Amino acid sequence: MDSRFRGDDIYWRRAMNLLSIQSHVAYGHVGNSAAVFPLQRLGVEVWSIHSVQFSNHTGYGDWRGRVFDAGLIRELVEGIAQRGALGECDGVLSGYIGGADIGAAILDAVGAVKRANPAARYCCDPVIGDVGRGVFVRDGIPQFMKEQAVPAADIVTSNQFELDYLAGRESRTLGDVLAAVGAVQALGPRAVLVTSLHVEETPRDCVDLVAADARRCFRLRTPKLPLKANGVGDGHRRSVLRPISARRRPRRGAVARRLRDFRHSGQDRGNGRIGNADRGSAAGDRRAEPAVCGGKTVTVSA
Repeated sequence: MDSRFRGDDIYWRRAMNLLSIQSHVAYGHVGNSAAVFPLQRLGVEVWSIHSVQFSNHTGYGDWRGRVFDAGLIRELVEGIAQRGALGECDGVLSGYIGGADIGAAILDAVGAVKRANPAARYCCDPVIGDVGRGVFVRDGIPQFMKEQAVPAADIVTSNQFELDYLAGRESRTLGDVLAAVGAVQALGPRAVLVTSLHVEETPRDCVDLVAADARRCFRLRTPKLPLKANGVGDGHRRSVLRPISARRRPRRGAVARRLRDFRHSGQDRGNGRIGNADRGSAAGDRRAEPAVCGGKTVTVSA
């Protein structure tokens, strides 16, 4: 429970509870290592289950650790169910999985949560690969994501490479992106978030993000920062989950604020600082103007 002040009264509102099943590293911040803390800072209660436990991100080229088996995932979820807590779970997050069998266990967990709480949402980050790296997961996982995980999801958070794989087409323009988003939505999810987006309309020194549901689409743009870091997507995807996962229509300002906060955290890291940065030039501070592309309303944040 978290408290809020209204005049002279204190009232209580139940915190959002999320079951997060994804990777974890001891060194660095990716998967649960990147997602849990930002969500907690937003007041979310996170029940984290690790799909793998590695020493560091696999992008380093070598690592130590192990992939957990599907039986362990099911056992942990069953233990939570025995506490009678699944009915209080508002959503399930999934990210990197070590094998398709773990993916099946995650979908079992989603089913158990939704039976206990039909209003719960499933947010799937279909980790498959990335631009410049191609597919970097084990055989069978890309097919599992497209054929089983994405159709079961309410929200999908992909990068541009994963969007193109799921949609079976290449995104070169904003129109292509919206068509690909529509193709992914046709698989099942009502909302799609696309990160690390760079199309013909994107300036060379910027990067775009698109968030779309069945009625509206937002494009947010932010300057590129002079650093390369793994796990940033894990963090801001989970942080924007709260404003876009509610049953009401997503608010542009809420999504923009989450992305602005992560931009400043990146600036602090690049400058070797920890703490708040000057927020005067934050992406999303300017008023967004509507545009229409591909029959959908696109809100563009300069």
